[in-house]
Amino acid sequence: MIKVNGKRLISDLRALAQFGKTGHGVHRLSLSQADISARAWLLQRMTEAGLEARIDGLGSVVGQTPGVSRAVLIGSHTDTVPGGGWLDGAMGVIYGLELARALLETGDTAAGGIDVISFADEEGTYANTLGSRYYVGAVTEDELRSAASVGGESLSDALKRAGYAGTRARLDRNRHLAYLEAHIEQGPRLEAEGKRIGVVTGIVAMRRTEVVFHGQADHAGTTPMRLRKDAGAALFTFAKATTAAFRSIAASDTVWNFGRVVFEPGAGNVVPRKASVLIEYRDPDVEVLDAMESAIGDAIEEVNAKGKVRGEAHRNFDLPPARMDAVLAAAIEQAAGALHVPAIRMPSGAGHDAMHLAQHLRTGMLFIPSIGGRSHDTAEDSTEADIVLGANVLAGAVQSILAAG
Repeated sequence: MIKVNGKRLISDLRALAQFGKTGHGVHRLSLSQADISARAWLLQRMTEAGLEARIDGLGSVVGQTPGVSRAVLIGSHTDTVPGGGWLDGAMGVIYGLELARALLETGDTAAGGIDVISFADEEGTYANTLGSRYYVGAVTEDELRSAASVGGESLSDALKRAGYAGTRARLDRNRHLAYLEAHIEQGPRLEAEGKRIGVVTGIVAMRRTEVVFHGQADHAGTTPMRLRKDAGAALFTFAKATTAAFRSIAASDTVWNFGRVVFEPGAGNVVPRKASVLIEYRDPDVEVLDAMESAIGDAIEEVNAKGKVRGEAHRNFDLPPARMDAVLAAAIEQAAGALHVPAIRMPSGAGHDAMHLAQHLRTGMLFIPSIGGRSHDTAEDSTEADIVLGANVLAGAVQSILAAG
């Protein structure tokens, strides 16, 4: 039986949080010195636990149970967003470390082992979910050559600076029975509903569309309202119509966001000649996103029909949904039930490394509550009791997976 050492688990999480610590949170961008130091620390902890561990040529830290031909893979990421939290990603990696270590302590790996991975650059300092996408063969060499940070440093230069070289980790379908990822919810639902475990059914599809209206710049003090070709006013009309349409289309898990609005030239005394808005919309069902995209087009046409400005839409991001494996979801749910813990099935509204693994391997995800629903901020937190509980639930699920083979 895998027995989680709760104090050791929390101690490792607290130790990892010291790398890039800022207030209550962590600033540990991929391939920063804090990230490089954290990966070296994790490599040492994996080795001390008895795993065969290495850092690959992209910076992913991989630990394998020695002497076994079959294993459950557990992981996530340890890089953060700027001014992020101490648990986002890190918790899933340390869960894997603790469970692998606890299994080795039993001395019984006859049914299989536990492998652990901390994927490189999940947060996209150089390229979004880089490590996990490479792991499943979804990154081209051209993308690796062109990847660069906002500051202009190329990925290849950053890897040289970090000293990472050699082979890059790839999924071994003959070895791995399943992939499991534990994560803080990053939202308020579990806390609001009084549930301590979320069993993830899938990761939602996501699209981003930029809508641009072209008008004519004129003096705002001398041009009569009826004669203006106001791109800014057109955008407001469009946004109101789109919001109303989205509300009629939305299902229970649909979300959307008007994330960026830009007027050009952006002066108080000039009628905007150009106005743009970036819209992001998410739902587990692609058909819902298709309907929302159609609503965007209809709202643009309504504005265009007035003949004063011209609008157009450009979809610039399209992420398909990822379904979690039903058998693994049931294993997590049953493990929670065995501990008499209330659980709920729910989709993930955020992206994770798991969405790429799910295309190639049985994949399951577990959530624990986020206090106040906070994440991607230094205020991010979960109770130590919930952190330890989540590890115990995951341990139960792993035991059933290994027993079933």
